[in-house]
Amino acid sequence: MTKKIIAVVGSTGWQGGGLCEAILGDPNGGFACRAITRDPKKEKAQALAAKGAEVVSADLDDEASLEKAFAGAYGVYGVTNFWEHFSGEKETAQAKNIADAARAAGVKHVIWSTLEDTRKLMAPDDKRMPFLQVQYRVPHFDAKADGDAFFQGLPVTFLVTSFYWDNLYMFGLAPKKGDDGVYRWAFPLGDSKIAGIGAGDIGRTAYGIFKAGQQYIGKTVGITGENLTIGEMSEKLGKALGIKVEYSAVDADTYRGFGFPGADEMGNMFQVYRDFEKESLALRSAETARSLNPGLQTFDQWLAKNKSLIPV
Repeated sequence: MTKKIIAVVGSTGWQGGGLCEAILGDPNGGFACRAITRDPKKEKAQALAAKGAEVVSADLDDEASLEKAFAGAYGVYGVTNFWEHFSGEKETAQAKNIADAARAAGVKHVIWSTLEDTRKLMAPDDKRMPFLQVQYRVPHFDAKADGDAFFQGLPVTFLVTSFYWDNLYMFGLAPKKGDDGVYRWAFPLGDSKIAGIGAGDIGRTAYGIFKAGQQYIGKTVGITGENLTIGEMSEKLGKALGIKVEYSAVDADTYRGFGFPGADEMGNMFQVYRDFEKESLALRSAETARSLNPGLQTFDQWLAKNKSLIPV
């Protein structure tokens, strides 16, 4: 049987890596993994090759390299990483390159990992949060949403993702230990729930979409693993790690002023989750995600597997 090739952008990252693992872990599923990476020599790329992936070099800033990497593929998984460069315009340009290359290669199914346009939630003169990089409320949301337009006319599924629980260790967002032994963290979320997911589950859910085929072409699929308040997450973290965790609901302006790289971006993002909780949660469904990815993790299940990675 000739397997359908899925060209996976971001194959050494969390989303693409989860998709690669899902394809490689299902040898009778009818799909083959083409892992796209800038550097095929990196350790994660070599590990994928050892498991049977075809590793191909391409750069999101080079459309020609992407077109070559997509040639002969049935499907493409497209994702961009704002946090590599912190530029909304660059992220949108990379989305265009992915879409144009997929169109030129004639692929049969594209999944574009995207997020909602937060600017649509507020009037332009709404002063509750600043505009960033001139034109965005939350650049890594809005820039991806701007990228959606380039995929129109393609056989595309728009996959709306959620906050990574992996940010607890990837971005250092885990609670910090005080002199009194209590762990504390602060977010401008109040008591609003935030849609969260294990990052690898995004890729595994994408695999379910590819397996379902035509059913999801032209559709938008929003996914979450579980919707929790920070207070609920604090309780679960404390239980899993054997520590006491206290949450402080700070003002968004305070958070934006914390000064770490991306603090203004993250402050705006959390404020959107707080002020527009209903709209954010309505875009995402754990039931849909679980139907595509039966192994979808709850926060407790994710913690059981990843608690050793969380610095405490």
